[in-house]
Amino acid sequence: MVEEKKRITSDERDTNRLEAFSDGVIAVAITLLVLNIKIPEVPSPDKLLDERHLRDFLLNQWPILFAFVTSFLTIGIMWLNHHRVFKHIKRTDTGLLMLNLLLLLTIVFVPVPTALVAPYIIRFDQHIAAIVYSGTFLLMALCFNTLWRYASYHNRLLDKDADQHAVRAISRQFSFGPLLYLIAFGIAWLNGPASVLFQFLLALFFALPGRPARIDQQA
Repeated sequence: MVEEKKRITSDERDTNRLEAFSDGVIAVAITLLVLNIKIPEVPSPDKLLDERHLRDFLLNQWPILFAFVTSFLTIGIMWLNHHRVFKHIKRTDTGLLMLNLLLLLTIVFVPVPTALVAPYIIRFDQHIAAIVYSGTFLLMALCFNTLWRYASYHNRLLDKDADQHAVRAISRQFSFGPLLYLIAFGIAWLNGPASVLFQFLLALFFALPGRPARIDQQA
């Protein structure tokens, strides 16, 4: 009994370390997004922009702000779901650690395609930036699903007392993510702005308050 308690404590310590490391990496990625937002250069305090030029400058920043909000929400939802699944995952192994690193790799890369796609949000004749942007989100969704499927397969790394109804509910919910981001990826080949808008709507959909609670209740 004592040995089992020691093992459980050690397992929980390992998952806590993994969560803490993941939280740190996600925090860095979500912070880097703000670096894409520019402010007007002011040569000196006595050469400020007048209100009209400042207003025009700020209005011209809307594509960057739109891309920022979309990516911020998407990474934020990924963090919320990561926290949610690790309420059930209580053990780690090398496979889980590697899959989690792969997930973090895609998350920390998000600021790059965000900066790339922002200038092209209003360009209907340009597709490459939107393809890279949507492809990154699709890869992120696939990595997250693979991590959860790996951990939950036959309760491999889950808490031995994990609620199986809740586990199945999470699996059903997460199965829609890659499909929806695959649709966004397909749209990007036809219409870049529409693809980014679709991913913004996905971020809002997954961010709806109370959604996880409703699923848990149904379970």
